[in-house]
This record gives sequence, C-alpha cells and structure tokens, in this order.
Amino acid sequence: MLKLFKKLGKRELLYAFLCIIFISVNVYLELKIPDYMSQITVLVQTEGSKMSAILKEGGFMVLCAFGSLIASFIVGYFASYVASYFGKIMRSSVFEKVNQFGLEEIKNFSTSSLITRTTNDVSQIQMLIAMGLQAIIKAPIMATWAIIKISGKNMHWSLATFIGVVILMITIAILMSLVFPKFKIVQRLTDNLNRITRENLTGIRVIRAFNAEGYQQKKFEKANDELKNTQLFNQKVMGLLSPVMSLVMSGLSLAIYLIGAILINEANLLDKITLFSDMVVFSSYAMQVLMSFMMLIMIFVLLPRASVSARRILEVLNTEEHIVEGNVTKGKEIGTVEFKNVSFRYPDAEEYVLENISFKASKGETIAFIGSTGSGKSTLINLVPRFYDVTEGEVLVDGVNVKEYKQEVLNNKLGYVSQKAVIFRGTVRDNIAYGDSHTKITDQKIEEAIKVAEADSFVNKLPNKLDYDLAQSGTNLSGGQKQRIAIARAIAKDPEIYIFDDSFSALDYKTDFNLRKNLKKYTKDATCLIVAQRIGTIKNADKILVLDEGKLVGIGTHKELLKNCKVYKEIALSQISESELNKELGGTNNA
Repeated sequence: MLKLFKKLGKRELLYAFLCIIFISVNVYLELKIPDYMSQITVLVQTEGSKMSAILKEGGFMVLCAFGSLIASFIVGYFASYVASYFGKIMRSSVFEKVNQFGLEEIKNFSTSSLITRTTNDVSQIQMLIAMGLQAIIKAPIMATWAIIKISGKNMHWSLATFIGVVILMITIAILMSLVFPKFKIVQRLTDNLNRITRENLTGIRVIRAFNAEGYQQKKFEKANDELKNTQLFNQKVMGLLSPVMSLVMSGLSLAIYLIGAILINEANLLDKITLFSDMVVFSSYAMQVLMSFMMLIMIFVLLPRASVSARRILEVLNTEEHIVEGNVTKGKEIGTVEFKNVSFRYPDAEEYVLENISFKASKGETIAFIGSTGSGKSTLINLVPRFYDVTEGEVLVDGVNVKEYKQEVLNNKLGYVSQKAVIFRGTVRDNIAYGDSHTKITDQKIEEAIKVAEADSFVNKLPNKLDYDLAQSGTNLSGGQKQRIAIARAIAKDPEIYIFDDSFSALDYKTDFNLRKNLKKYTKDATCLIVAQRIGTIKNADKILVLDEGKLVGIGTHKELLKNCKVYKEIALSQISESELNKELGGTNNA
C-alpha cells in the first residue's frame, strides 16, 4: 500500500504534515482538560476556595474543548482533501494503465474486475486514508501522551489499564485472523456480481427473447447470496468489537474507582483529597488510552479490506506490458503491408493459430482474407496494429517492423474497423471524428465519409443529423447502421492503410455493393486489408488469401482461386450455385 502513497503530490504531502500538526494540537488540548478538572476537584473540596477561581479553571476547560473542536475540523478538511485527491490519481492511473494494455494483458483481467478495481477498490483505500490520517496519527500520539501523564501516579491503576489494553489487543488479533482471508473473497465475489450484472444488461434482448429472466435471476441470486453470506460473517465477527470495547471500558472505570475507593479509605485525611483528585484524572487519562486503541480498532476494521484492494490495484499497475513501444516515426515506403514468415500462437497456448504466413500488399491494392471460422483471419489482421506481437517472423508497415514504430505513429497510418462495430456515447459527429488523427477532421470531411460509407441515407433522417445523440454501444442504431458509422470513422481519418475485420457482415447486399464501389473510388491510393465471409464482398480484390487452420492454402484472384484452390471453391459453392460459378469460369467446371 505504501507504493501507492508515493503517487501523492507535494501539496497533498504538505496537507498530511499539517494534519500531524493540528492533531498534536487537538491531543494536547484534549489532555489538558483532565488537568483543569483535577484543579476544579481540589478547589471544590478545599475550604475557602473562591468561585472565581473555579470559574477560571472551568473557562480554560471550555477554551481547550473549543480549540480541540476547531483543530478537529481542520484535520477533517485536510484528510478529506488528501483522500479525494488520492482516489482521483488512483482511478486515473489504473485507467491510463489499462489503456496501454495489449489484448494479452486485458485477458488476464475480466472487464468486471477492472471496473471493480477502478471504483470499489479505490474507494476502500480512500476511506482508509480519510479516517486513517486522523486515527492512525492521533491514536499513538494520544496514547503515548496519556501514558506519560499517568505514569508514576499509581501502580495499581496502571496495572488495571495495562490489563484492559492487553484484552483489547488479543481480541483484535483473533478477530483479524478470522476476517482477513474473507476480505479477499469479498472482492472476488464483488467482481463476479459485477460480471453477472453486466452480462445481464448487455444481453437483455436475448434474455427476454428466450424467456431466460428466471435463469438469470437465479444466477444473480446465487452470486448475491455468496457475497451476502461472506460479508455477513465479516460483519458478525467485527460486531464483537463493540461489546468487547464497552465491556473493557466499563470494567476499567469500575476497577479504577474500586481501587481508588480502597486507597482513599485506607489513606489519612490529608491524602484523601489528593487521592480523589488523582483518581478522577487517572480515570480520564485511562479512558483516553482506551479511546486511542478504539480508534486503532476502527482502522483495523478498514485495513484488511483496504490492503486487499491495494494489492488488486497494484496487480494492474505492476502488470508488465508485452507491447513495447519503438521510436521510429517515419516509414521507408508508403501504404505497404508485408508479412514475412509470420507464425503466431496465443500466450500459454501450445498450438499455433497462424503458421508461416508470407505476403505483401502494395500501395493502392486491396487484399482480402477468407477462410472457415477459426482459420485465423481476424488474428492475422490484428497483428498489423499490434494488438498482439508475432511469435515468429515479421510484420512490416511501410517497410518498417511494426515493433519499431511509436504506437501513435503506427496508429495514424491505419484506419481500423473492428469485427464488432464499437459506438461510443456521444453524437454522430463525435463518433466519426473520434480520436487524435494526423489530419483535422472537419464537418465537410465527416459528411464526405458518411456518404462514402452509405450512411447518409439514415444519418440525414435522424433528428439533429450529425448532432444526434447515440447511446452507449449504439443501442439506438441497427447493426448495419453501427457498421456504417464505424466505417465512416475510418474513412474520415484518411489513413494510408484500411483494415476491415469482417466489417460488412451486417449490411444488406445492395448497401454492401454500393459501399464497396464507393470505397474502391475513394481509397484508390490507399491499401485495403479486408477480412470477409462473403465471396461477393471480396471477389474483386487484387489478391485473395485463403486460410485454413492457420495456414495459407491459396493466394490469387477470384477466378484463379476458383480454378486452383479447393478450399476457396468449397467456400464459394456454399454461397453461390455451381452454375453461377461455371459462368464466372467461362463455362468450364474445373476443380
């Protein structure tokens, strides 16, 4: 946890130091009150004492109490500021770190877990700081000061106080050993509950369509009950602290007054007043010692969970990134993509997903990839923007290995459209002009991109058109509309290289045809890499690469592959009748 506190700035460290100063003032004033109480006790029992002297001592008590209150307010303000700032920088640090992750690192943490770590875990530590800056600092100062004040007063009273403290410490040790392992489980169960909730919200349409509300409710209730039962155990165990604390405090007060009564009864007349005064003061200071330990107990309640949360945050922050950024800012060529003997397997996997893939796409060419499900098409295309790094071989963009580029430079060369269209909360304009591009994306550019992507037909009918608000994940758009917005986003960026990862699957045949025709004209000077399932989408590509179980089994034009590649012809026959294929082959029936 101390590693996390190193992220605090100079101002926050200054405020933490000021907390120590004002807490010391607060403790001093609180511990002066019993001294004035002792003086008042002596004055009341001494004949001839003047009321003015008693009121004077009482006035000092009131001033000390008021000063202590002001100091507490100041400490509370500074502690709250430091805790709030710490929460802010922790959330920013985790968010920034996650943004730098490659897909390999992302898969080590579930989405729900990363959300929990950014919110709930940070809040646990934030709460510890807000209370800890006051209690952790105040408790030892108060305990030490109070012990100094009562030291040498009376051995019997000191022994009673010591026994009370020992009972408290043993109780705390036993309870902490019981609940600490459970706090780790609580955070894991919180992740699971968030995962199920998120799954339910994102899949609400399918759940309703299949009448699966009851099934989902059972899943949620099971996760909810597991979390409830674990937390209930923790709360029951920690609930024992309060009665034990009350018992010890009441028992200690009783012991001090009982011992005091015996001592006063046996003392001579002159010592009785002094003993009574000492007893009152000692009782007050003994309560201060116990209050110090009570404050520490509050921290011990928060500390185990905060400690677990700190470890979970550090797991994210200390995760080593496998995608290491290079320093090259300029390519040797323009618009080229080349794979040299590329093989790839996922981390911890034994089998290769891709094996010995080699090809080159030149500027202005359209290269398409096709193959059965699981053949490695999307994996291959994801190696270009470095979502993963190759296991063997090289991927070159503009003649430079992608590992050598600065990530920003590489990304500015690419216009990427993912397999699942990603729409962000915001306007149509915000979604198309998204990100930091090498060129300024004007409204004119956006309108042009919308037209090329065949999105103008529905965007112009939307209320407010470009200013129409899109819901998170684009739930107020159809699948085809989302894909066209995502394609327009890539077009507006005006990149050297376009990557379409099965990005036309939700489009009807007419829209698909028109969009590809527009793209052919608009991107004539750019390189296009297209992953598709439809033969019609890729048949006019300059080169088509056929993948089968991670191996490149064919490369050529549509007609060449129909003649020479059995796998490609099988895919074609699953979508087009044999008579149509024969027409494309000029009436022959070559295998």
